[in-house]
Parts: sequence; C-alpha cells; structure tokens
Amino acid sequence: MMTLRAVLISAVILLGQLVLAPSMALEPLPSPSGPVILTIDGAIDVSNTEDGKAAFDLAMLEALPRSSFTTTTIWTDGPQTFEGASITDLMARLGSKAGEINAIATNDYEIRFPVSDARDHAGLIAYRANGALLPPGNKGPLWIVFPFDSDPLLQTERFQSESIWSLATMTLR
Repeated sequence: MMTLRAVLISAVILLGQLVLAPSMALEPLPSPSGPVILTIDGAIDVSNTEDGKAAFDLAMLEALPRSSFTTTTIWTDGPQTFEGASITDLMARLGSKAGEINAIATNDYEIRFPVSDARDHAGLIAYRANGALLPPGNKGPLWIVFPFDSDPLLQTERFQSESIWSLATMTLR
C-alpha cells in the first residue's frame, strides 16, 4: 500500500507532466540545420515543412529528453548501451495522440505496430550505441530498440520485427 507521501509525490509528478507536456508539444519545431535523418508525418500537430511534415536532424533529436538503457540484442555481440529519444517523448513533442506507427527504413523495410508497444515497453529511437553514433549502413543513423533483457515478451518475433534499423520515416496514425 502506498504511503500518503508517495501518493502526494506521484500526484505532483503527474501534475507536472500534464502542465509541461502540452506546452512542449505546442512550441514551434525549428528547421533542421544539418542533414535530415528522420521525417515524420500523419497525426502530428507540430511540423516544420511546407507539406506539414516534421523533419529532424541529429541535433534536433539530441535536444529531446535523452533516454538510455543497456540490453543485449540478437543482432549484436554482448550488452549494448543505447541512447536516444523515447518514442513517447518524440510523439509528445509533435502533439501526436496517434495509435499506430508505420516505420520505414532506408532499405524500404516497413513495419506497423501499435504506439502502446513503444509507450509500454520503453521504445527508443537510438542514435548512439556504446557512446558512438550509429553509422549509416550499420544499423544507423537511427534504430528503434527496446530493452529486450527487461521482459521475455520483448524477446519475441513481434518486438524484434519492430526494431527497425536505418529508420528514415515514420507515419503516425
């Protein structure tokens, strides 16, 4: 059973999230100054292109709250520490309340999955592994990853197929 103090702390944190998240999502999205590495369209309230898309360069992704975790994957040797932007934070920044993500890689690999998979299981758009930028042609510059070691469900084909590397575009529906 939660103590009164724990309930009050949780309430303050939730209130802070409710106050800050909408203001963050409503701020204009700057234009990229470097090469665009991710383009997002669909159910977004904030964009920075004439056709209503959100174009991100690396600096813009790095400006979002940074998340990280260490996990093993079936594609790498040993534990890897991934760093990037949570899909939940990215969607909040864009004011999106979408229920589905359609992600496409530079090699045209495409996967659709529910936003709840990313939200409920710490889905991360990683741009670094073990402190180094993910190189294009070797899973980079962006890779959707999950903390696979934290839950046996994440080690299933479902989540492995959602772990799209060389991510280039996302449509939020």
